[in-house]
Parts: sequence; structure tokens; C-alpha cells
Amino acid sequence: METATRDEPVCNHTDAWDWVYTMQPAYMSIICLFGVIGNSFVLCVFCLQKRRSTVADIYLSNLAAADLLMVSCLPFWVATVINKFHWRFGEPMCQLINIVIGINYYCSVLFLTLVSVDRYLALTRPLTHGRERRAFWAHGICFTIWIAGVLLSIPAVFFRSVQFFPDLGVEACYLAYPHEGWRLRYNVTVSTVGFLIPVPIVSFCSYHITKVLRHSQKLRKGSRGSVESKAAYLVLVVLAVFILCWLPYQLLIFLDTLDHYEVVSGCTWAYVLDIGNQLATYLGYSNSSLNPFLYVIVGKHFKQRAREVFRRVLGRRKRECGKSGRSNANLNSTKQTESTKF
Repeated sequence: METATRDEPVCNHTDAWDWVYTMQPAYMSIICLFGVIGNSFVLCVFCLQKRRSTVADIYLSNLAAADLLMVSCLPFWVATVINKFHWRFGEPMCQLINIVIGINYYCSVLFLTLVSVDRYLALTRPLTHGRERRAFWAHGICFTIWIAGVLLSIPAVFFRSVQFFPDLGVEACYLAYPHEGWRLRYNVTVSTVGFLIPVPIVSFCSYHITKVLRHSQKLRKGSRGSVESKAAYLVLVVLAVFILCWLPYQLLIFLDTLDHYEVVSGCTWAYVLDIGNQLATYLGYSNSSLNPFLYVIVGKHFKQRAREVFRRVLGRRKRECGKSGRSNANLNSTKQTESTKF
């Protein structure tokens, strides 16, 4: 995503800019801390669980991996903002960090779309496909999405560079398009792939999911239906939070496109877009740290799995401690016996 400032000159509103840049390091540090802890925890539960992963588990674990990669990149931007946007990590890292952030955006929305489709199929057509076969295809679909995310983020390699700005006296990791057509192309791609295509699909699936959850008595009584309904509620909440976090950014992309065609223009307007783009971008980043806590708060089925994993890990440690304790006791008794022979 675009974390550099816009190309156009902005109005001199230094107070507001100082406030935004002062808050950025602390805000991003909090996102990074909770995001790393939460997504690592989610991945550990999914990887260490004894039962076989469902299709939704596969999609959600890939979503957690994408979020973990993104929040792991934020410390570089924290250090950069603290150093007044002086980039100290070289041009390859400048490109790599922004590729990972772009991959997170595209992969997150596509994984969430797949989760909603899977929950829709699981609730409305539970007997159409075998679980194992669907899980096999899910791995292939996830691999395809990762490749697509990389390809869609490739422009960061060509247009991201470290440039020296004499007026500011810093070398910044800067996004510079060769001409304005690329900027418009970026806006259209982000809006189409990240919003215009997924939202109708997600809305259709969400409508039918809520309809089934409300009106199907059989679903509520059966044990299988209970598991599916819990998973469906979790998906709905995760999707709702994703839309709330990224909708402002989509609106800013649309307004930036209007500014490109000079439908609306002016110094104050450019300033509003600058500030709005910064705030909307970091609000979107916060989605990567919120998802793991939604699993714990809303996902009762996930909490049950987490408890099972912790019990198994603690039980294994107790057995290992017991074995080591018995071996030490045997060793001590052997030494004692040998010492009494003399």
C-alpha cells in the first residue's frame, strides 16, 4: 500500500501534520506488538491441533500468515517515521517491505472471500463435496492467491526507490510513478480486486449465511450444525471488521481518482487527501492485529481447539518432567547403592 506522501504540494498545515506523524510510531508499534503475538498464537493453534484442518481452517491460517508478515514489516516504518522519514535500510528492503504490505492487502481480502464462500457452501450444500477433497483443493487455491498477491504487488519493485529530497534533507523510501497513468491503474486495481469484486460475493454469501442461521432449527439442534454455525458467526464478524477497517481507504482511493481527473482540486483538498490517506492506511493496518482477537472472542470453536492444544502441550511437558525426575531418582539411588558397597 502507499505509505509515502503524495506527489502534489500540500498546504502548510504543520500542526496537523506534526500531530499525525507524532502518533504514527506509537500506533504502529501497538499494531505490531498485538499483531505478532495474536497471529503467532493463531498459527500455533492451527498447526498443533490434533484434528484434521477444515477448509475454513486452511483459509484462516493463511490469512493469519499474511497478517503476521505485514505486522512484521511495521517496525521498519516505525524507525523511519521516528527518523523523520529517513530510510536507513537500503533500496532492496524498501521494495521488499512494500511488496509484503501489498501482498497482505490482496491476500487478506481474497482469503476472507474464500472463507465466506466455504461457509456458504458448508451451510447450504453440506453434502456436495467431500471434506478431504475440498481441503486438497483449498491448499492449491491458497497457493494461487499468494502468487496473485505477489504479481499484483510487483509495481513496488519498479516504482519504489530510495531518493534524496534536498528540501527535507532526507533519503526517503518513495513511490514515484513514471506517469500519472500508473497511479490511476493502481487505484483501479486496488478498488476492483480489493473491493468491487469481493464485496458483492461476500454480501451474497453473508446474506444466505445469516438466513440459514436464523431460520434453520435443524442446524441449531445438531452437533454438526452447531459447529458450522459457530464458524459462520466468526466469519461474519471477521468480514464486518475487515470492511470497517478498509472502507475508509477505499473511499480515499476513489477521492484520489477524482483529484487525478481534477473533478475536485485545490490546495486544501490535496491536504485533506494527504491526511486522510495516512489515517485510512493505518486504520487498515490495524485489521491485521484485530483478527486473532476476534477468533478468541467470537470463535468458541477456536477457543476449544486452543484449550486442547494447550492441554496436550502441558501434558507432554509434565510427562517429560516426570520421566526426567524418575531418571534422576534412579541415578541417585544407583549412586547411593554403589557408595554403600565399600
